[in-house]
Amino acid sequence: MRLLLSLALYCATLCAAGRPLLVVSIDGMDHRYLKDRDQLGLKIPNLRRLISQGQWADGVIGVVPSVTFPSHTTMVTGVRPDRHGILNNNRPPADGGERYFSAGHLKVTTLWDAARRAGLKTAAVHWPVTVDARIDFNVPEHFKKRLGDGMDFASTVEKTTPGLMKRILATYPSVGREWLNDYGRALAAIYILRNEKPDFVLLHLIDHDHEAHESGPFTPHANAALEYIDELLGRILASAPKNMVVAIVSDHGFERADTVINVTAMLRKAGITGKVQASATMLTTADEAVAAYLRKVNIGREIPAEEWRRFVPHRPVPGAAFEPNPHVQFASAEDAPESVARMHGDHGYWPTRAGFRSSFLLWGPGISQQNIAEIDMLSIAGRFAEILGIPFGKD
Repeated sequence: MRLLLSLALYCATLCAAGRPLLVVSIDGMDHRYLKDRDQLGLKIPNLRRLISQGQWADGVIGVVPSVTFPSHTTMVTGVRPDRHGILNNNRPPADGGERYFSAGHLKVTTLWDAARRAGLKTAAVHWPVTVDARIDFNVPEHFKKRLGDGMDFASTVEKTTPGLMKRILATYPSVGREWLNDYGRALAAIYILRNEKPDFVLLHLIDHDHEAHESGPFTPHANAALEYIDELLGRILASAPKNMVVAIVSDHGFERADTVINVTAMLRKAGITGKVQASATMLTTADEAVAAYLRKVNIGREIPAEEWRRFVPHRPVPGAAFEPNPHVQFASAEDAPESVARMHGDHGYWPTRAGFRSSFLLWGPGISQQNIAEIDMLSIAGRFAEILGIPFGKD
């Protein structure tokens, strides 16, 4: 009887045990890159293999604002920006205006905290908001200068776990170039996977986001950047332990922007007085006459009050809020022209915007092949905790 009880306890423990997890974030990889991979003619054999063998979602509904630092933090905390404390990429001017580099800005427990409490070894390479984080092998995102998609190597070394970069460079000297890009980030992750044997790894790859901003998403240049990342992904996968689950995620969707509409100039031309508060991707007004005119000219989709409360419950519902029409952005400067043509790519749009979704893909032992329905970014941290076999979500 004792033997049977011991075997039952052993089986229960084994079944409850987690699996090591590697999370690779491909910045700006709109889910349409995966969904429309054939129409786009993408040469991404590694991502295609993971899709054919793993579980991938029909898009991820993000958070407000749908930009890099808040989104990445939501994926490792399971809560909205107003709760985790990372409200944008940069801190408000009154708070210094610098990036939210430091984990000291976090208001809630992260997955790396929970993993360490469970006795797991943790690692991160250029994951946002990880400077001074309690991560065993940490190459945090930190820069004082940027050149395109590259970040100055010296600033990364300054904040890296003591001794870790020296060990990485002994194996991969090319990581030490002046500007650290995805090539160097991938090699740093490969070194950590092979030599430090962590249980939980976070890797942030950034080059695609830069290209999609410059030339627009789904363009030949942006597609080529993703194909290059797929090449790096192949090397990363070959270095991961056989029992490791791999998650491919992204922080936000992307949209081509062709035209900037100056709403202030538009109202002035129509003889309408009243104020709007506008960013590139959303405008609000407390003036009903202004709101009525903007509805009449179809400035964009009006955001329902219930959506506002869902995504930004910490901010009062405005009199009216609009997101721009497809491929259009807003401006409100007094001295700017009414309309300007400007071809580029951008994000930061309202999370439910048509087509604007980030990506989620799981592959590895215990992951069955299936295409699942659209998910919420708030659910991702819990999914990761389940794979790791750690308690999470009760701050």
